[in-house]
Amino acid sequence: MNVHNDEIRSETSRRAWLVKMAVGVGATTLVRLDASAATAESETETPAPTQFQIACMTLPYGAFPLRRALEGINKAGYEYVAWGTTHRETAGGEKVPVMAADAPPAKAKALAAQCRDLGLEPVMMFSRVYPEAENAVEVLTSRIRQAAAAGIGQVLTFGHTEEGSDKKLWIDRFKLLGPIARDHGVMIVIKQHGGSTGTGKVCEEIVQEIADSNILVNYDAGNVMDYLNIDPIPDIQNCSEFVRSFCIKDHRNWPKSEDCGPGLGEIDHYRLLHPFAFTGRTMPLCCENIFAPLVPRPSTPEGVDRLAQRARVFLETVTTGLQSKGKG
Repeated sequence: MNVHNDEIRSETSRRAWLVKMAVGVGATTLVRLDASAATAESETETPAPTQFQIACMTLPYGAFPLRRALEGINKAGYEYVAWGTTHRETAGGEKVPVMAADAPPAKAKALAAQCRDLGLEPVMMFSRVYPEAENAVEVLTSRIRQAAAAGIGQVLTFGHTEEGSDKKLWIDRFKLLGPIARDHGVMIVIKQHGGSTGTGKVCEEIVQEIADSNILVNYDAGNVMDYLNIDPIPDIQNCSEFVRSFCIKDHRNWPKSEDCGPGLGEIDHYRLLHPFAFTGRTMPLCCENIFAPLVPRPSTPEGVDRLAQRARVFLETVTTGLQSKGKG
């Protein structure tokens, strides 16, 4: 009897959360509640334009020191930065994590201060742990504390590139982590990374089961196309209500299969970002891959700077165009 009552309370809570998530989208929103459907009315006015935070990850500068990455991102005209994942601090040396999993929050706060001194606001950091890993809860809790100390709003995580991610284990663990993230003012975002959690649809199913507003979705269109050869444009419709940030990378299937910088592949970023132009939210767009297809990657940081600038200008052009169209 008690088990039955717990199930009823859990389902009632989940349904209430789904309706809450729908409110504020800016139109009548169809919310899937198992086999039934319910509509949630929000304000009749068009929501305000989304505040897109066009950021560059330090990741494309992984062959160079972290400080040079931050300087290059600033030089390329960005106002926002995402941390990840490692950097070669000396020529020929080992790669060093941007932030070790067990680093004290004070170290993250200090690195954030360095970023802000360069005019860069940090908006996201990698967790660098799979949710099914034995130490995932410990590491993600540490990342939440680091992010809170740094004033970073989102911690990014994702599953294995192969089949076999234990979705039930994910859900149980994220239900534990949600209140911790909320207490620290941080959101965990789950992105697609191939395997059994490689689509927006699957990520949407997972966050609906978790039913916690601090555990939502990051969308990586390049990964969806690369790992599973699925068109990300229809796929993102499955999870658009729950997307709160993007890892930006493009992908080409021809003349060979490879990831690349935005606007250099086959993904239509106008269609990709169109559903998010007017959400009234703040939404990081974090450039993970900025490189040109078919040619070698730059051997100097200056070469990376130029590609970073090109990616920023492309995304500014797309987002400005989409929001101008909405005003017309």
